[in-house]
Amino acid sequence: MRLRTMLRLGACGLALGMLSMPAMADTTEELLKQLKAKGILSEAEYQALATRKAEETKAAPAAAPSSGRAIEASDSGIGFKVGSVNVNFAGSINGFYVHDNPDSAGATKTVVGGLASVGGNETSSIRNGLLPGFLKVDVTTQQGGWDVGAHFGMYPGINSVSWAGGVNSGGSPTALSTSGIDFRQTYLTFAKKGFGEVKIGRDIGLFGSDAILSDVTLLGVGTAAGNAAPSNTSLGRIGLGYIYTDFQPQITYTTPDMNGFKLSAGIFQPLATAGQNELNDTPGFQAKASYDVKSGGMTARVWAGFLSQDHDPAVAGGPDYKGTGYDVGAKVGFGDASLLGYYYTGEGIGTTGLFILSADAKGNKRDSDGFYVQGSYKIDKLTLALSYGESHLDLAKGEVNPTLLDTNKSWVAAAHYGLTDWVTLVGEYINTKAEAQGPNSAKSDTIALGAILFF
Repeated sequence: MRLRTMLRLGACGLALGMLSMPAMADTTEELLKQLKAKGILSEAEYQALATRKAEETKAAPAAAPSSGRAIEASDSGIGFKVGSVNVNFAGSINGFYVHDNPDSAGATKTVVGGLASVGGNETSSIRNGLLPGFLKVDVTTQQGGWDVGAHFGMYPGINSVSWAGGVNSGGSPTALSTSGIDFRQTYLTFAKKGFGEVKIGRDIGLFGSDAILSDVTLLGVGTAAGNAAPSNTSLGRIGLGYIYTDFQPQITYTTPDMNGFKLSAGIFQPLATAGQNELNDTPGFQAKASYDVKSGGMTARVWAGFLSQDHDPAVAGGPDYKGTGYDVGAKVGFGDASLLGYYYTGEGIGTTGLFILSADAKGNKRDSDGFYVQGSYKIDKLTLALSYGESHLDLAKGEVNPTLLDTNKSWVAAAHYGLTDWVTLVGEYINTKAEAQGPNSAKSDTIALGAILFF
């Protein structure tokens, strides 16, 4: 009798424990029935426990259905995962004290398209460098065997602008002014192993992209155009060794990585000749091939690019020509040292920016070319770099224009110190010179000190 009572009490405790735990209704009820059938529970005990179970089941809140969308840390970088979707953030902020010593003003200093500062008075500013700030958001996932991505890039400057020409208009260093946010990137991607990747939207171009992404002044200031009233960015080496690739609407395909070799090609929104109205009936075309190799302590990247675009006049007598350009470059690293060389040439592609000063008013093309060389050496956290480059513009056939730019060139000496994993301190000295087709010329000297942060 005593054993029976102990078994009964143990069974009741087990049953009570089962009632306090989440369990399937039919499992708990079946257990109670079996305990009663074996005589461990009396009819009264069974009814009491069954009634309690029914009341607790009725009072318990319904379990939320699982959606598979639990939030967790992302696999890498700064971000998070929502189910199978990765959301990642990357960004940068920079600021520099820039002191610019321009050439004195005068008739012999006029160079149309020249990038050296002219004015006679020294200027100081607190400004962005070649990069404005940026915040990039990437939302990626895999659907139906495809890697799918939505990409957004916002680029705010720290300096106030006039808004006369949009967010990248001339600076406006006056009270109650505001800075601009350049939404440079809005594009989608879909890719698959063995297929490659398709990109549709607005992103950096192909022609000239490696030139600016390899430029040491990307982390600094370089030539400081408009230092008295700075806009969102400085020039770096833009127009002083390469043409700015720009961020452009495009549909681009990139092959899979084939042992370090990749090929990208796409159609682009046609850009009008600066200062002209055009009705271009065909898109622009750009392509780039690159090859990356690593062997022991040596790394290397070699690339070549191509650009072509027709320009059709909107009115009779307007520009009607085809612009074409080619570029090649190589960057080699040996341990803590690196060397880079880059060259471009083109007909009717202009200088500084695409299709700026690319043709005369009748559409006669101007040839242009340029290059830059760069070397750097790292000593612990300190990197020292030296860079020199030139951009040349020729007169169109039969053109007489003595004040038009012939050559923009600059020297850059830079020192970068890695203060932390995120923060780099930067110091630069820049000498810029502009020469016209005639005897005119101008030169300026710049010192920049500041920091840039990446996360």
